[in-house]
Amino acid sequence: MQIIVAKKAGFCFGVKRAIDMAFDLAKDTKEGVYTLGPLIHNPQVIEKLRVQGVTPIENINSANNIKALIIRTHGVAPNIYEETMKKGFKVIDATCPFVKKAQRYAQTLKEEGYQVLILGDKKHPEVQALLGFAGDNVIIVNGDEPIPPLSNRVGIIVQTTQPIETMKKVVCDVIDLAKEVKVYNTICDSTTLRLKETKELAEAVDLMVVVGGKNSSNTTQLTNLSKKICPKVYHIETADELKDEWFKDKKKVGITGGASTPQWLIDDVVEKLKEISFER
Repeated sequence: MQIIVAKKAGFCFGVKRAIDMAFDLAKDTKEGVYTLGPLIHNPQVIEKLRVQGVTPIENINSANNIKALIIRTHGVAPNIYEETMKKGFKVIDATCPFVKKAQRYAQTLKEEGYQVLILGDKKHPEVQALLGFAGDNVIIVNGDEPIPPLSNRVGIIVQTTQPIETMKKVVCDVIDLAKEVKVYNTICDSTTLRLKETKELAEAVDLMVVVGGKNSSNTTQLTNLSKKICPKVYHIETADELKDEWFKDKKKVGITGGASTPQWLIDDVVEKLKEISFER
């Protein structure tokens, strides 16, 4: 059985940067280190951080002994950031630089008088943070639903992990409804390349294994894309979920992982698949 691992599988730049910042801080500050929400969407990494003394909390009133607080990769709204700064403890902003750019564009559009339209998942923490920069008349769409009534001047920004095809569709729909449209393509390059590579890999194999958190938006996108192409697709978090019977009569198996999936989880999957292949 041939095992092919996507070159772009695993941590993106923004996630690796945040994880490094968290582990470095844990070494210097032995206790009282927290993240405002899970730092990234991967339960196994969050548990490793917890073991090192970095604990996620839902809000700044959830703990009494905060010495240092890390802002998650998805960012937070301006009012939440200002509230944390007033508390007096050390604040480390691990917001992904690409997310930061989307936040700046949202604020710019608001200040220029545009109605901001965000393409993304309204429940996702990145989108929730963007709301704080976008103004009172902001609209969120997911690409599948009809576009609601708009003002004459609309500015579009995009959740960084959205597919480019969805963005193109939404832009075309908005152009039909508004007089003036300003668009910022805030999709992360890593997302676009990862989706492209996953598509090509899914076309070339008999079965796809997508590794990453079940709560990860971009990992779920990789899974859904693979299912459109490959006859057998499994989304797992760890190698323990793999089952021998999945790979019966399979000649080529593809492996990819979300932007929040650490390399060690992908390596574990590869080793487990080698064992399954050897035992046949």
